Amino acid sequence: MPTNIHLLSVGSAFASLGSGPDGLSPIEARRRLLRYGLNRFGAPARRPVLLRLLGEFIQFFSLILWVAAALAFLAEWYQSGQGMARIGYALIVVIVVSGAFSFWQEHRVERTLAALQKLLPSTARVLREGVIAEIPIEQLVVGDVVLLEQGDNIPADCRLIEGFTARVNSATVTGESMPCSLDAAPSRDVDLLRSRNVLLAGTSLVSGRAMAVVFATGSETEFGKIARLTQSGRTTTSPLRRQLAHLSRLIAILSVLIGCVFFAAGYLAGIPFWQDFILSIGIIVAMVPEGLLPTLTLALALAAQRMAKRNVLVRHLTSVETLGSVTVICTDKTGTLTENRMRVRELYLGQSRVSIAALRDRPDVVAIHCALFAGAAWCHDVREVNRNGTTQLVGDPMEVALIEMARPILAPAGSPPRLDEAPFDAERMRQSVVCETTDGRMLYCKGAPETLLRLCTHASTCDGVEKLGPAERDRIVRAQDAMAEQGLRVLAFASRPVPQGTPASELERDMVFDGLIGLEDPPRAEAAAALRKCREAGIKVIMITGDHPRTALAVARDIGLVHASEPRVVTGGQLRMLSRAGLDKALDEREIIFARVTAEQKLAIAQALIARGEIVAVTGDGVNDAPALKAAHIGIAMGLAGTDVAKEAAHMVLLDDNFASIVNAVEEGRAVFRNIRKFLTYVLVHNVAELVPFLAFALFAIPLPLTPIQALCIDMGTDSLTALGLGAELPDGHDMKRPPRPQDERLLNIDVALRSYLFLGVIEAAAAMAAFFFVLLSGGWRFGQTLPPDDLLYLRATTACLSAIIVMQVACVYLCRSSIRSVFSTRLFDNHLIVAGIGLAIGSLLLVNYAPLVNLLIGTAPVPSTLWLFLLPFAAALVALEELRKWIVRQALRRKPAIGRIAVPGFPTPGDASRSH
Repeated sequence: MPTNIHLLSVGSAFASLGSGPDGLSPIEARRRLLRYGLNRFGAPARRPVLLRLLGEFIQFFSLILWVAAALAFLAEWYQSGQGMARIGYALIVVIVVSGAFSFWQEHRVERTLAALQKLLPSTARVLREGVIAEIPIEQLVVGDVVLLEQGDNIPADCRLIEGFTARVNSATVTGESMPCSLDAAPSRDVDLLRSRNVLLAGTSLVSGRAMAVVFATGSETEFGKIARLTQSGRTTTSPLRRQLAHLSRLIAILSVLIGCVFFAAGYLAGIPFWQDFILSIGIIVAMVPEGLLPTLTLALALAAQRMAKRNVLVRHLTSVETLGSVTVICTDKTGTLTENRMRVRELYLGQSRVSIAALRDRPDVVAIHCALFAGAAWCHDVREVNRNGTTQLVGDPMEVALIEMARPILAPAGSPPRLDEAPFDAERMRQSVVCETTDGRMLYCKGAPETLLRLCTHASTCDGVEKLGPAERDRIVRAQDAMAEQGLRVLAFASRPVPQGTPASELERDMVFDGLIGLEDPPRAEAAAALRKCREAGIKVIMITGDHPRTALAVARDIGLVHASEPRVVTGGQLRMLSRAGLDKALDEREIIFARVTAEQKLAIAQALIARGEIVAVTGDGVNDAPALKAAHIGIAMGLAGTDVAKEAAHMVLLDDNFASIVNAVEEGRAVFRNIRKFLTYVLVHNVAELVPFLAFALFAIPLPLTPIQALCIDMGTDSLTALGLGAELPDGHDMKRPPRPQDERLLNIDVALRSYLFLGVIEAAAAMAAFFFVLLSGGWRFGQTLPPDDLLYLRATTACLSAIIVMQVACVYLCRSSIRSVFSTRLFDNHLIVAGIGLAIGSLLLVNYAPLVNLLIGTAPVPSTLWLFLLPFAAALVALEELRKWIVRQALRRKPAIGRIAVPGFPTPGDASRSH
C-alpha cells in the first residue's frame, strides 16, 4: 500500500491502488486475495494446556519433593518395611495438590485475536465492476470500494472517496473522544491517524454515508499493527512472582544443603544408612514449606473475591498483591476519568454565560432564546430506533446530547417537518435545516463559531434582536475562547425566517446569532476523591490520552490531577522527537500529561517507567490501549465501555468503569502483602519446630521425635486453614496513608526470619521436644535406649511431639496477626477462617490421638491425658514472651519514631512495623 495515500487526491489514490470508482473486477479481487491473504489476523502460537499443567509440577519446590519421593521409593524397594513408601506417596500428594492450585492461579486463555475480530463487521458492501455486492469481510482486498452507512463498523483501513455528513468515532483506535468529520480532499496532516480522509479498521461511522477505497487489510491495518504489538509485547513479571521465586530458591537450597550436611555427618558418625537416609529426607520435608504455595493461592483467591464485591475483577491472582505495590498509574482520560458520553455544560445566551443547571430555574431566559433550543433539537442527523420496546437515539454523540438537552425544554412541542437541508461538510463546518414551524418557515444552523459568526448580521439578546456590531462579535469570541479553555467543544447556533422561494444559495445569510453551547465529556464524580487518595498513598498518576491537549488539561484541572499553573503537557508529535533521556526527564516532572499519543507511544511510556524501576499500572478501554495494558505490571481495563481486546490484555477489569475502584483495589493489594508476611511467619515457626526433632535425632542419638509423614500432616493439614485465615485478614484502614513499599523489600527479610526462626520457632521447638521426652521418660525410657518404629511407647512419644506443635500453633496464630499490636487489643473471633482453623486443629488433635485408622496411616498412638496439662505452661510462655517483645518494640517506636532500625534481634524496624503490622 502507498504510505502517503492520505496526502493524495482521490484520482491519485485510485491510481496508486490500481483501482477505480467502479471497484475491482471479480477476477482481480480473487487474484489480490491470493496475493495479500484474507482480511483477518493470524492466531498466536499457544502453549498446549497439558504442557502448562505439567509445567506446574516441575517448579523449584516440586522438583525437590520429586527427588525426595523417588529416593523414598528407592529406599522402600531396597529395604522394605521401613515405611518409606508411605513417605513417597505423601510427597506425591503434596506435589499434585500444590501443582493443581498453581495451575489454577496461572491458567490463562489468550483470546485477544478472537476479541479483535468481534469488533469488525461480518460482511461488507463493495462495488465490483460497478455492481454492489455483499461479501464476507475476510474477502476484502486492497483496492475494493466499500459503501458505508451510519452505524457501520469499518472493516479495513480505507481512503474516503465521497462522504455525506460522514463522521467517524475513532476512540477505540486513536483515543480521540470526539467524533471527527470526514473530508475526501487530500490531507494537510502528515499523520495518517489524524487525517480526515482515512477510516481505520475497528472504528465506526456514527453519522452520514461514505464511499471509500481499501488500502490495507488484515495485519497491515493500524488495527492489525496493534494486534501484533499485543502479541509480541513482553508480559512483565509481577513483583510477587519474583518474591516467591526468590523465597522458593532460598528455602529449597537451604533445606537441601542442610539435609546433605547432616547425611554426611551421620555417615561419619556411624549412623546406620537407612536411619541416616530417613533423617536427610525428614530434614528436607521439614524445611520445605509445602503448604505455602497452595495457601498463598487460596489467600489471593479470597482477596480477589473481596475485590470483585468492590467492582474489580481479577484475571490473574498475583495481580492482587502487585496492585498494592504500584507506584505509578498511567490512566486514560476518555471513559476512565470521564463518563465517555457528551453532555451540555454551559451556554452563552444574550451577553452572558450560563450553566445548564442554572438554566432550569430560568424559564424567562428559555422563552427569549427558544430559537437556540429549537436549533439544538431539530438540526441533526440522528435517527430514532426502537430497541426492545424503547426508543433510542442513534448518531453522533454530540448531536444526541444536544437533543437530550433541548427536547425537555421544548416539550410538548414535537419535531416539525423538515423541508430542506444543507448537510454538514468539512469545508463549510456547519449544518442547516429548514423546518415548517408554527411561526412559518425557519432555518436553523449550527456549526463552528468561526465560520457561522461571519454569516450573522444580528444577535439575539435579552431585549430582543439587535444588530451585531464589532463589540458584540469580540464578546462572543472571548466567550468561545473561555469555554474552549475549559475543554468544552463549542458550537454556535443561528436562525432566520425563510421566505418561500428563497434559493438554496441564499439560505445561510443575514442570520440571527442565537448563542453558543459548550459540551463536555463530564468527569466521573468519584475521580477527584480517588486521585486525592492516590496522592496520599504516594502513587503518581499520569494521564495518557489520544485526545486534544487542551481538553486533556481542562479535565485534569477539573478533577485535581494537576495544580500547577504551567504543568508539562507532551503531545504525540513532541514525544516522537524526544530521545530516551528526554522522555526520562519528562517523566521526572511532578505533574505531566501526554496527549495525542498513539498505541506505540503509550506502550513506550509504560516501558520507560518500568525501566526506571517503577511498578506501573495502566488503565484503558480501547483497542489502542491493549499493548500497554499487557506490558504493564498491572493492566486495568474498563468493564462496561472497554473493548474485548482491552479486557483480554488486562490483568484486572473495573466492572463499573470507575477509576475510584482502583483505589479500593490498591488498598486490598497492600493488605495482601502484609497478610502474606503474617502467614509466612506462621508457617516458618512450625518449620523450625519440625526441623529441631530431626537435628536432635542426628546429634544426640535419640529416637526420631517426629516422622516425615507427621511433618507433612502439619504442613498440608492442621495448619492450612489457620494460615489461610491470616492470609485473608481485612485491610486495617491505614494502608492508603502509607507510601508504596520499597521494591527491594523481601517477603522474608531479616526481621521476619529472626522472629520466626530464632524466637517463636525456638520456643515452639522447645515445647515439642519437651513433650516428646515427657512421654518417653514417663514410660520408662532411658537415654541411649533404642526403640523399634512400631513400639507403642515410641508411637506415643512422636504423637506427643506432633500434638505439642499443633497446640503451640493454635496460640501462635493469634500472635502472628500483628508484629507489634498486642493480641489482647484484637478481637479474637472476628476472623472466621482463623476460628474455623482452630476448630480444625482441635479436631485433628483428636483424630491423631484417638482415631485407629489415622493412627495406622501416620504412625501415632493415644497420648496420656497428663500431656495436655504439661503443654499449657509452654503455650502461656509463648504468648507472654511474644507480648513482651511487642511491648519493647512499641516503646522503642514511641521513644525514637525517626530511627532507621531497632537493634533488637527479631524485632521489626519502624518502617516494617508501620507497613506490616
